[in-house]
Amino acid sequence: MNKWKGRSKGTITGYKIFVWCIRNAGIRSSYAVLYLVAAYYFLFLRKSSRYISSYFRKRLDYGFLKTKISVFRSYLTFGKVLIDKTAISAGLRDHFTYEFDGIENLRNLLAEKKGGVLISAHIGNFEIAEYFFADIDFDCQINLVTTDQEVTVIKEYLESVSVKQSSIKFIYVKEDMSHIFEINEALSKNELICFTGDRYFEGSKFLEGNLLGKTAKFPAGPFLIASRLGVPVVYVYVMKENNLRYHLYARLAEHVKKRDAQGLLNSYTRNLESMIRKYPLQWFNYFDFWDDVD
Repeated sequence: MNKWKGRSKGTITGYKIFVWCIRNAGIRSSYAVLYLVAAYYFLFLRKSSRYISSYFRKRLDYGFLKTKISVFRSYLTFGKVLIDKTAISAGLRDHFTYEFDGIENLRNLLAEKKGGVLISAHIGNFEIAEYFFADIDFDCQINLVTTDQEVTVIKEYLESVSVKQSSIKFIYVKEDMSHIFEINEALSKNELICFTGDRYFEGSKFLEGNLLGKTAKFPAGPFLIASRLGVPVVYVYVMKENNLRYHLYARLAEHVKKRDAQGLLNSYTRNLESMIRKYPLQWFNYFDFWDDVD
């Protein structure tokens, strides 16, 4: 069984290659390099290919050939998302177009002046959201709560090649729970707290919820914290469309009682499932999410 270890795919070397390709060949031309990368992953990363194959075959009920094609396309899409993220960070925001769906939910959240919680997932390209928020006068500090041990090094490199420094602040989950104080301080300033709710890793507290017809484990922290804070919760995703176009979705978590972490999780999984079914190639969890891989 392969569980998530708190580290994401994607390395400094990979980002440096992306930056070189973007600067010397352009964004679309850089996509061509990904066919070789995706082929390598498809042929030689057998564990991750087996896990993502299980997702397509068991959860989405794809046939044999469609599953194989989708595994390759998933790697290809993941690479395009990383290239887009790198290009936008490097100052090429104006090469992309976008549309908003539910942005009034974020504006209403800020109008309450209590801060708020955004819950996203490892689907699409949420990390570029801040570059689009600026175009709609969305002037608010976003704090990303993370356990990813590689994010600092990657963040520092992207900042070194960026024309505009990222405004996102990181709150790192700590064993002494001091991150709770950082979260409360941010909310007191009417700032936003962002979690990703779809990666549980061994040794941490978890809740169980149904996703795509089967029970899986989810990290308890985002749902325990968000359900106790008494602030609005919005599910936010930034999804890649055809060409250089993105679609930002913001959906309010409705009919969830305070201190009902399980109820919030159930609301989240329903919302996430609708997004996965709409963009099946953009859910980037290359591990045994449901503990049922043969």
